[in-house]
Amino acid sequence: MYFGLLLIPDLSMLGYLFNPRVGAVSYNVVHSYFLPLALAAIAVLLNRTDDIRYLLIWTAHIGLDRFLGYGLKYPTAFGDTHLGMLGR
Repeated sequence: MYFGLLLIPDLSMLGYLFNPRVGAVSYNVVHSYFLPLALAAIAVLLNRTDDIRYLLIWTAHIGLDRFLGYGLKYPTAFGDTHLGMLGR
């Protein structure tokens, strides 16, 4: 189950089917740490600590992407990231 859930955030790349700008926005929203950490804080406040395991998988995905060089995207092209160009 872990490995299946680990890949779910990559569905945000479907935005690139529309154009690079939409793809970059959808990818960046899902691949920034802000949303999973904010949802984790809300889960703790609402005593829904079982949901935190999914948020940890989400943050692990983001960390793995950063480790592999897939940074946040610029609206110019998928390979143009805040970590540099992919494939260089």
